[in-house]
Amino acid sequence: MLADSHCHLDRINLAPFGGGLAGVLDAAAANGVTRLLSVAVDLENWPALARMTEPYPHIALSVGVHPSEDGGRAPTVKELVALGRASRVVAIGETGLDYYYGADSASRQQDWFRIHIAAARELGKPLIVHNRDARADTLRILAEERAAEVGGVLHCFTEDWAMAERALELNFHISFSGIVTFKNAKPIQDAAQRVPANRLLVETDSPYLAPVPHRGKPNHPAWVRHVADFVARLRGETLEQVAAVTTANYLRLFGWPAEAV
Repeated sequence: MLADSHCHLDRINLAPFGGGLAGVLDAAAANGVTRLLSVAVDLENWPALARMTEPYPHIALSVGVHPSEDGGRAPTVKELVALGRASRVVAIGETGLDYYYGADSASRQQDWFRIHIAAARELGKPLIVHNRDARADTLRILAEERAAEVGGVLHCFTEDWAMAERALELNFHISFSGIVTFKNAKPIQDAAQRVPANRLLVETDSPYLAPVPHRGKPNHPAWVRHVADFVARLRGETLEQVAAVTTANYLRLFGWPAEAV
C-alpha cells in the first residue's frame, strides 16, 4: 500500500481518465495507492474540492491558502479553524513562503503563514508547509510561532540535509516528490537517504512535477510509486519497505483513514 501525501485532485485534467475522478483513483489503486491527501490552495474552491472527493473515504483533505495565491480571499484564523473542523480535514495548508516569484510580497506571505500556524495550533492539526527560496524565514517563523507543537510536513522537499535536519528538530516530516528522481537533484537525494524512516513521506504534488520516467507530463497519484521506488533504491531498501513505512507515517501524522482501504 502507498499513500500520496500531497496531491491536488481538483487541478488534474480528468479527460484522459474518462472525464471523472474515478478514473484517476482507479489508476492509483492499480499501482497500490490506497490513501490520498488532496491539498487546498485557496478558499474559493475548497467547497468544490470537498464535494468532488466526498464519495471517496480514502481521500483526506486540507484547508489553506498557498502563499502564491494572492488573488482571492485572504485567510483568517477564524475561517481556517471553522473549515478545519470538518472530519476529513486532517491538516492546515498548503501554507508557507515562496520568494521565487513573490519576493515582493514577502511581508504578506509571512503574515498569512503565521495565521495558518495559529489555526493549526488551535485545532491541534499538522501543517503542510511550502518553501521555495525562503529557507531562513520559513524556519524562523516555524520556530517563532511554536509550530513544533503540532508538527507537520515540509512538502515537495527541494533543499539539503541541513534544512531537513532543522525541520526534523521542529517536529516536521520530510516529503519527497518527483523532483527527487531528477538527475540534478543530488542534495535532495542525499537528504532522502538520511531522513529517519519514521519521518519519511512521499508525494506526487500532482498534476505537477511528474517523476522520471514521466518527467514533463501531467502528473497523477499513481506515479507516487515511481517516487517511492526511487527513494527505496537510494536508501538500499525495497519498494515494499518504503511503501510500508511511509504509509504508517502518513497514518500517524494525518490519521485518515486508519482502516484498510
